[in-house]
Amino acid sequence: MIIGLDVGGTHTDVVLLDSRGLRKEVKVPTDPSDLFTSVLAGLTAVTEDIDPAAVDRIVLSTTLTTNAVVQGQTPPVGMIVSSGPGIDPEFYRTNSHYFSVAGSIDHRGREIVPIDGGEIQQIVANLKKEGIRYVGVVGKFSVRNPSHELAINRILSDSFEKVFMGHRISGNLNFGRRIATAFLNASVYPLHKEFYNAVQQSLEARGLKIPLRLLKADGGNMNFKTSVEYPAQTILSGPAASVMGATAFGSEKEDTLVMDIGGTTTDIAVLIKRAPVLDPLGISLGRYKTLIRSLETLSIGLGGDSAVKVVDGNLTIGPERLGSAMAYGGPVPTPTDALCILEDVPDGKRAKAVAGLEPLAARLGHSVKALAAEIMDVSCKKILSAARQLLYRINSKPVYTVHELQEGYRVQPQTICVLGGPAPLFAKYLESISDYRIRVVPKWKVANAIGAALARTTCQVSFFADTERKIAEAPEENFSQTIDHRFDTEAAIQKALELLRTKAVERGAHPDHLEMEVLETLTFNMVRGFNTTGKNIRVKVQVKPGLINGYDQLVANLNKSA
Repeated sequence: MIIGLDVGGTHTDVVLLDSRGLRKEVKVPTDPSDLFTSVLAGLTAVTEDIDPAAVDRIVLSTTLTTNAVVQGQTPPVGMIVSSGPGIDPEFYRTNSHYFSVAGSIDHRGREIVPIDGGEIQQIVANLKKEGIRYVGVVGKFSVRNPSHELAINRILSDSFEKVFMGHRISGNLNFGRRIATAFLNASVYPLHKEFYNAVQQSLEARGLKIPLRLLKADGGNMNFKTSVEYPAQTILSGPAASVMGATAFGSEKEDTLVMDIGGTTTDIAVLIKRAPVLDPLGISLGRYKTLIRSLETLSIGLGGDSAVKVVDGNLTIGPERLGSAMAYGGPVPTPTDALCILEDVPDGKRAKAVAGLEPLAARLGHSVKALAAEIMDVSCKKILSAARQLLYRINSKPVYTVHELQEGYRVQPQTICVLGGPAPLFAKYLESISDYRIRVVPKWKVANAIGAALARTTCQVSFFADTERKIAEAPEENFSQTIDHRFDTEAAIQKALELLRTKAVERGAHPDHLEMEVLETLTFNMVRGFNTTGKNIRVKVQVKPGLINGYDQLVANLNKSA
């Protein structure tokens, strides 16, 4: 059995799955100030009637790190950046405690300018004086030679709680994005570590010794312990859960839009013949452009509980969520209240919704029912407009799926898969104002949690070889070996796949269920004068994101029960 758990802005959804399908589903309110309690309440409810030993794993998705960054609720951190040829590191400044230091490695991995230990010691003193506890360290070409990052780390290690080195976070060469990635890892680390400790301690106190994994932004998962070293990988894991929850039900013959309509936001994504579309570079979160591998998604501040107001004579919906709908005891009208009126929800809730919308209707000169219809019309048009924006963004650049580059491909979906609490009701109105076929995903209320549960463990390895320098490295994996002039691209691929297999198993993947692929190979000759002196080889490999082996029967059973 597998437990999937999605911590949303409004509810925490938990599911218990086995080969027969969905055995149990639970929804508990999310307390943003105490996410641990929300998680524990959901886990307790879903496991109360079973033997915990029968559960093989738990997979969580969470908005914890995303919300902390977006809302500016992360602690101050230090950044120490050494340059190389080209752009001044100041161009990539992330924060106030940002220091550009002496030291340079060239694109081949050769030292040009050494680190100044005295300079680093002075920075340490300044950061400690400011109460800084977490630091990111990035060198321009550290993925080719991490010696400068390692030297700085040795000076810092006894003075700070946690140091994040760029070469261990990403094997990609993009200097600016690697700086932003290290900065975000350092920023969200303390919050994520607190969450990790609380969940682990509570599970142990209850005798629940179940392997935990966290969903990443690319739709794969990693074990909970590993996530502490790479906490920024959990940014946008919530939208990724939406995509994976819809992937199992997407068409194998055509493109599909995915819309997860929650209480606070609507998350939108695209499937190309059941394969999620990837952001080719990495997450962009506000002004931070990162190397964190991510599915291509768009989130807007509009959901079933978005605040409905009249401002300067105009109807506005979202992006704020001030509580639940008035029909359910909330403080302000919402699209859910409009649905209560239009769909004639019983048990007195309609009367509360009417009372909430009446003042707004009077200000606009509408009947309550006309206003409710307008709220749904405006809400659905906003969602469809956002979907068009996403399609334009995807079609304006090369299209990457989790499996391959779709050269020259134009995404043209005809169907929308809708999930989330109010999905069936929103689906009706989306269909009435668009040409899309609308399909409500089976078990739409908890499809995110199902997506998290079914996600495969994923990871990447970047491997470099320089036959002139006689060295092969995978700095992100802390791997280095001596090679000779006969070392070639095929040998590099095989070594990269070997490292990938080890890494994937360490992170929780089943050794017999690995789907590995080569993402990139680059080989060029090193020339001095008129002679070739060696080869420079770069290889990138990955475990394919996707759904776990054996999910097909489970999905078939979910479809039958829908």
